[in-house]
Amino acid sequence: MGVRFSSILTFALLLVACGESPPTVTEPAPGPVAVISETERLNSWLDEQYEEQLEFSPQTRSVLGDKTDYDQLNDVTLEAQDRVLEWRRQSVAAMRSDFDYDALNDDGKLSYDMWEFTLEQAEAAYPYRNYGYIFGRGGPHASLPSFMISFHLIDDESDLQAYLSRLQQIDRVLGDLLDRSRQQAADGIRQPRFNYEFALSEIDRVTAGVPFNTDDSSPNSPIWVDLQGKVDAMVKNSVLNSDVAQEYLTQAREILSGEVLAAYDEVRAWLEQDIANTSAEPQGVWALPDGENYYNQRLARMTTLELTADEIHNIGLSEVERLLAEMEAVKQQTDFEGTLQEFFVYVREDEQFYYANTDEERQEYIDVNNEYLDYIGERLPEYFGRLPKAPLVVRRVESFREQAGAAQHYRQGAPDGSRPGVFYSHMSDMSTLAKWQIEDIAYHEGNPGHHMQISIQQELTDVPRFRTQYRTTAYTEGWGLYSEWLAKEMGGFQDPYSDFGRLAGEIWRAVRLVVDTGIHAKRWSEEQAVQYFLDNSPIPEGAVRSEVKRYFSNPGQATAYKIGMLNFQEARANAEAALGDAFDIREFHDVVLGAGAVPMPMMHARVERWVDEKLAAS
Repeated sequence: MGVRFSSILTFALLLVACGESPPTVTEPAPGPVAVISETERLNSWLDEQYEEQLEFSPQTRSVLGDKTDYDQLNDVTLEAQDRVLEWRRQSVAAMRSDFDYDALNDDGKLSYDMWEFTLEQAEAAYPYRNYGYIFGRGGPHASLPSFMISFHLIDDESDLQAYLSRLQQIDRVLGDLLDRSRQQAADGIRQPRFNYEFALSEIDRVTAGVPFNTDDSSPNSPIWVDLQGKVDAMVKNSVLNSDVAQEYLTQAREILSGEVLAAYDEVRAWLEQDIANTSAEPQGVWALPDGENYYNQRLARMTTLELTADEIHNIGLSEVERLLAEMEAVKQQTDFEGTLQEFFVYVREDEQFYYANTDEERQEYIDVNNEYLDYIGERLPEYFGRLPKAPLVVRRVESFREQAGAAQHYRQGAPDGSRPGVFYSHMSDMSTLAKWQIEDIAYHEGNPGHHMQISIQQELTDVPRFRTQYRTTAYTEGWGLYSEWLAKEMGGFQDPYSDFGRLAGEIWRAVRLVVDTGIHAKRWSEEQAVQYFLDNSPIPEGAVRSEVKRYFSNPGQATAYKIGMLNFQEARANAEAALGDAFDIREFHDVVLGAGAVPMPMMHARVERWVDEKLAAS
């Protein structure tokens, strides 16, 4: 507007200078002025801010299906983190200065509060910004090729050029992260020895085969298989001719076998050298500099609540005791003669409860998951008004990041539905995947769990865009666990062994409260944590040992599941008590899911407002 007005003014002055009067301009009659509410104004501003935020992470854009900066990988330096924090500080300061909180509606206030909350969390985490273990289980050495496989789609030649550009940046990213790892070690921050071993094993798998191995008789590496498949599809669809395609593949092969392999070799060499400085017995973060405060910050971040380690530990002990009693009752339905501990051993070790390590039985495992998801999918409309539009698929984890006994997990689809949500399972060792767990985990990772919650959140259109992507662990994982409990009400778990699996899943998360705080606040050893887990759950020992290593590696994260679930149950119980016969389960779930993954106190406030509105209208 400014440029256009300036040009018109200059032309008018030229006319006057030449002795001519400018033409008379007749002002149009005033029309109605659109009134923009303070909430609409805030929503528009927050969308602009989120777009600015995405400029810091081209990889997040790719996950969202946005090809802006498609040729770039993230800046992973501490200096980049500092720039993001300073930007966030300025953004929140501008929001406080430019918007009237009292003039916002309830949902506008929620958006305002959440934008402030993101800064509060970033400030609290700032002193520990280089505490997170880097080259451990599933670190960037594995997540970078996984990102390229899963999220860098190639539809035209420019996408392929962007792919090569990203390959050329892998050495920069790994090098910057290696510098941070060296700084951590100098500061007395080292991950447990088994994380070094995990990373070395994963690096070996990533770099095995062509083009990393010059022996053409070797199998192709996963990233090479993926790229060849994407390029072959372009040739097949006449997007690229075969000669040009081969030129691009030659360039990619040179990058992977050259600078990328060299970067992996450098990381491997440092891990092999520094592992000698770790102790044989892993320690919790209490052993790190300022470890107690770091753990408290992690608990607050994961739960979004102000709970002490002792409070969480005691909640866990109480929940374990309650669930053991429920498991005893379900055990009796199976006609098993023996104690609950003997039943744990029976379902943990008897071969009838496991599939064989064959491709046929792995496929059967996937098929059974899909059967349960189809069953519960038919019942979703009875309990939810909002339903996800995005498709869901069940897949085996890529070979280079697969680990026996590692937790199954969900990866979100694209907001526009172009990429499905994926429920991944580690299937290298089927003896860690009990049949009685299948139904429970399917509901947690799929519907009505992660896939449903995250897909609905991404599909929201009446909130600022950042809220469609914002995650809090207590909400996301708490909802997944609540969904397991809800699926029982929806008609699932008809088989007593599957119902036992549901309780096993819940006590698993209750045990986490005890074990995570035990490791990081009460100085439990690895074997002490494993033994408590085995004594109080039927989870296979291989999975238990993998889980305990996970808790050492990611302090506090494991506490979010049960704490989140308890808060959803509490919110529902309070609403049912207040509304009585007027309580509508579909409305309740739509209220909870309709705001996105908000911190627990904000979830409670939203439900309480809904209850008050229902009571006022009755």
